[in-house]
Amino acid sequence: MDILQCSREKLRHVCAECGLSPELSLAVRCLTPDEAIGRDADSEFVIKKGLERMVEAVFDGVRGQAFTDQPGNWQGTLGELLSLDLTDIGQRAIFTAGLNAVLRRIGHAQGTIHCLNEEPKRCGEELARQMRARFGSCRYGLIGLQPAILKGLTEEFGTQGVRVLDLNPDNIGQIRSGVQIWDGEQDLQRLIDWCDVGLATGSTIVNGSLDNLLARFEAASKPLAFFGNTIAGTAALNNLQRVCPFGA
Repeated sequence: MDILQCSREKLRHVCAECGLSPELSLAVRCLTPDEAIGRDADSEFVIKKGLERMVEAVFDGVRGQAFTDQPGNWQGTLGELLSLDLTDIGQRAIFTAGLNAVLRRIGHAQGTIHCLNEEPKRCGEELARQMRARFGSCRYGLIGLQPAILKGLTEEFGTQGVRVLDLNPDNIGQIRSGVQIWDGEQDLQRLIDWCDVGLATGSTIVNGSLDNLLARFEAASKPLAFFGNTIAGTAALNNLQRVCPFGA
């Protein structure tokens, strides 16, 4: 059972404890890039290029979001949300957004909404400061290219203190912020061996790669933190380290 399936069972238990009826309704829709991160956000962000989308769930007036490359709309009950097929990436995204909304509604998760406009660009600087405060000056392995975060890390720790992986073949081998982008599949162990601390995109909970990352970093006895709003609920339920400076 992967961590998202475990999170579903924990959510089921929390809902029962809080007396939430399985007949309560949720709605999930795919946001436009401008709705997701703001009209004035930098065009370098993946979502602005149309490579990923944000789905947003609304539960009792409260919102939760998730990044995915397989977006879709959905309407149903809390009980139906808890019965989605989590082997399907599109349904994993819907469930993750719903999980975030429900946990936000009952006060178990924060930062479930992505920051907007100038905040994503500022996020990199603040996130790097928070990583220094939490882990100190060391070598950071960034899993999932996010330009503002990579820039913030290299400005804080230098280009010799940061390495980055990405799955997009258009990015692999490119130099960004003075750092060459490694292959997210072939170079994962290379990155783990090199870094002192891993920092991974929270969208790994949707694409199904999170469990492998956790296992590999645990085997190496190295800490792994996650960034972004997508993993807000899962991190809260499973005590995962997370940074999201401007998430709403």
